[in-house]
Amino acid sequence: MIPVEEALARVLALANTPGAETVALDRAAGRVMATPATARRDQPPFDAAAMDGYAAAEGTAFTVIGESRAGGAFAGRIGTGEAVRISTGAPVPAGATRVIMQEDVQRIGDRITVTGTSPGAHIRRRGQDFAAGHSLAPRRLRPADLALLAAMDVPQVEVLRRPTVALISTGDELVMPGDPARDDQIISSNGFALKAMVEAEGGTARMLPIAPDDEASLRLMLDMARDADVIVTIGGASVGDHDLVGRVLADVGMDLAFHKVAMRPGKPLMAGRIGNSTLLGLPGNPISAIVCGHLFLLPLLRRMQGLEPMAAIRQARLAAPLAANGPRAHYMRASLDGDTITAFDKQDSALLVALAEADALLIRPIGDPAREAGETVDYLPI
Repeated sequence: MIPVEEALARVLALANTPGAETVALDRAAGRVMATPATARRDQPPFDAAAMDGYAAAEGTAFTVIGESRAGGAFAGRIGTGEAVRISTGAPVPAGATRVIMQEDVQRIGDRITVTGTSPGAHIRRRGQDFAAGHSLAPRRLRPADLALLAAMDVPQVEVLRRPTVALISTGDELVMPGDPARDDQIISSNGFALKAMVEAEGGTARMLPIAPDDEASLRLMLDMARDADVIVTIGGASVGDHDLVGRVLADVGMDLAFHKVAMRPGKPLMAGRIGNSTLLGLPGNPISAIVCGHLFLLPLLRRMQGLEPMAAIRQARLAAPLAANGPRAHYMRASLDGDTITAFDKQDSALLVALAEADALLIRPIGDPAREAGETVDYLPI
């Protein structure tokens, strides 16, 4: 067995960059930019009114000679003693040095008199937000980033291609939800969680048919997955008589990076390369598979998209004491309440209800001593 940190380093070393593609801005949400984007115009592109009111120069009484509104600029120039009615966001006419708020003005016919004074010119200067040539560095695009790119007059953006992940559940005992199930079978569940995790991290996942416990079926599924950036097998990675994944992968030429990690749940994890694909062989127990997904699959997908692979480890205070940990790192299902964390009493790797109720994995390092309530521990949000 190797430590979790070494296993993760070996997994990340297997990452390929999927390449880039250009997509329309309205299809870029959640995608990771491959190259910087550059603004093609200033924002705002003109001096703009920050308030509704009147554009004018100095003075206290003016004749209103026109209007400037958003999408309908006043074409002339303001002279001494003249003002233009103006709306928020509209271009400030030439000759104006300020926008007088409408609350500070009394108007009778086409004459206005300034009755109050509000500090500032109430003008957003051209390029105040950004100037032409402003660069947006590569990042995962959030809604605010899309608004910025649109304002920069960037109609399309070069993004990294979504990593493709093929998910292969294995085992005679599995059937899909809704299919007839014998009394000695269980419903396949892990693939649904892993697919959702992959897609939330920016990848594209496809669930292949369940591979029964025979070598021919598993070879067929691996052949169907050969074009994926990442192949994930679920189950069959241990050393039982019917655990065929390692044997078949070796037969088809997988270059093994490691097998077995000093962690719980998830000890039987394996990783390597098969053809052009990175291979992760996850344990079949639901908690083991999903925890390994958080610790290894998601960091792999982040690395493939040029992002920081490691999720931020956070800290909280223990709500209850914990016994000393043993020779494997333990990722305990836990719940958060403000700045405190409570590890669940039941940590069996087959209990999905506990995982569904958890919002954190409390991290116990190898040989971690007993901990008292109130001590600070590390956790990973899930």
